[in-house]
This record gives sequence, C-alpha cells and structure tokens, in this order.
Amino acid sequence: MIKNMDADKSNKLIIAVSIIIPIAVAVLFGVKIDGYDFSFLPPIYASINGLTSILLVAALLAIKNKKIVIHERIMKLCLIFSGLFLVMYVIYHMTSEPTSYGGEYKILYFFILISHILLSISVIPLVLFTYVRALNGNFEKHKKLAKITFPIWLYVAVTGVVVYLMISPYYV
Repeated sequence: MIKNMDADKSNKLIIAVSIIIPIAVAVLFGVKIDGYDFSFLPPIYASINGLTSILLVAALLAIKNKKIVIHERIMKLCLIFSGLFLVMYVIYHMTSEPTSYGGEYKILYFFILISHILLSISVIPLVLFTYVRALNGNFEKHKKLAKITFPIWLYVAVTGVVVYLMISPYYV
C-alpha cells in the first residue's frame, strides 16, 4: 500500500499511473486477439458500473452519517469494481470488433460517450489522490478533493451504463 509514503513519492506514483493506464488502454485497443468470445462481458461490466454508482452514493451517505468504517469498505469496493471494469472492458475490446451506434440519437450518444471517456481519464488521478489522502490521514484535504472527485466518478459510472444501454442493440 501507499500508506504513509511521503507525499512527493505518492504524487509521482499517482501521476505515473494516471498516465500509464490511459496509454495502456489506448495501445491495447489496437491489439486484436482472434479466437476468443467475450461477448458476454459488456452486460457484466455495465452492471459493475451501475453497482459502482450505487455504492458511491452509499459511501457518501455512510460518511455523512459518520459511519467511517462502512465508508472505507464501500470505497475500497468501488476501487476494486472500477479495476474489474477496466480489465473486462479491455479484454472485450481486444477480442471483439468495434460496434457502431445505429440509433437516431447519434449526437446525444457521442456527447455522452466522449464526455464519459474524457472524464474517465481525468477521474483516475482524482480517485487516487483522494484515496491516498485518506490513507495518510489527511482528512481535510481528502474531504476537499472528494467533493470534486465524487460527482465526476459518479458521472463516469452512470454514463458507462447509459452508453451500454444505448449501444447494446447494435452488438453483433
């Protein structure tokens, strides 16, 4: 864990991870592995996004009710779910052909999709900085950053489900 790591080292690690993850995902999108059928994954990772959004709200309610241990546990679960989502998402896209949206709400779909992608990239360092501040007991800075991180992470989780619901009729 990063607990009690000095701020300079943890900041550098978070910045590195926040750069490496989007680059790795982009590179892996260019890798195609034939012979595997992971077409069952999109509803699973969309459900994980939906569950993450519910858990984020539950974590907020827990901390507002001063249930710190419950808040911590829920937030750790949100981190695990976000990691699982990312792994499944990449596996699916490495083994499947891209799906084109064929609906009549293309502008809305692409607005939601693009905002989801851009904010999913920006939420990585926000989540990590927020988490490390809590780990290190810097709760004032944690709380201040969490007020920014929470709505963005919630938006990313909810729009992940919306994007799935909009594109799912067009899966081959």
